[in-house]
Amino acid sequence: MRALWVLPLLLATFWLSACANGPAPAAEASPRLMEAALEAEGVSPARSALVIYRLEDEKVWASGGARIRERFTPASTSKIPHTLLAFETGAVSGPEEAFAWDGQKRFVEGWNEDQDFAAAFRRSTVWIYQIVVPRIGAERLKEGFAAFGYGNADIGVPDQITRYWLEGPLAISATEQVEFLSRLARRTLPLSARTYELAVPIMVVAEGDGWTLYGKTGWKSVEGQTDIGWFVGWLEQSSGEVPGTYAFALNMDMPGGMEEAPRRRAAVERALRSIGALPAE
Repeated sequence: MRALWVLPLLLATFWLSACANGPAPAAEASPRLMEAALEAEGVSPARSALVIYRLEDEKVWASGGARIRERFTPASTSKIPHTLLAFETGAVSGPEEAFAWDGQKRFVEGWNEDQDFAAAFRRSTVWIYQIVVPRIGAERLKEGFAAFGYGNADIGVPDQITRYWLEGPLAISATEQVEFLSRLARRTLPLSARTYELAVPIMVVAEGDGWTLYGKTGWKSVEGQTDIGWFVGWLEQSSGEVPGTYAFALNMDMPGGMEEAPRRRAAVERALRSIGALPAE
């Protein structure tokens, strides 16, 4: 539970020090290291926010200034808390629960077929979550988001129940994502052991010798607004140069739309490699 107050304090101190052109506190690394990683993958540090937090010693690496606390629509990164609540409430029986495709062609090819809930998470299959989220119910969603400390926890009015995480009003900052993910990695969210056992394995995006990367991408695209890309998650590293658990969150402007999507994960992985958390490619 300590991260709930330590992380915001560290990041606030970091930002104030940066604004004053003074030295960063001991628990912080220079933002230049993160900025270099972003730039190497074509992500503008001025139009993004990146936070990495090592749970064991509470060290923080951050780039983005005040943007690290600016809230944005979470888009498909919300599938992490939605999945937790789906299992916790029984709205979904387990990762293997099957959903029959309705025959409506959608722009992502992987959505246009029958699939189980685990595949829906990995493929960001929106139509399946639009079935599942109403099953959880508005009151339980509000309670869950509030208990998780998930941004503004605002799911809007009843007719927004299938869109609030795609278009708003739900919104969360990079700092808040990291706070939430730190609790998930520590397994200190108010959830049953069964929920963790069902949910965490489907969040694996990559693994290697002594390390496992968990995460979820997101893409907010609303007409007339700047597209926002996300990659959030945590890394469990047991055999690298600096073993530990690293929670992370990146959001970035994507004026080029989905053409820029690969930069989200690539930038985070480069940043993790730059601090020795991930092995070199």
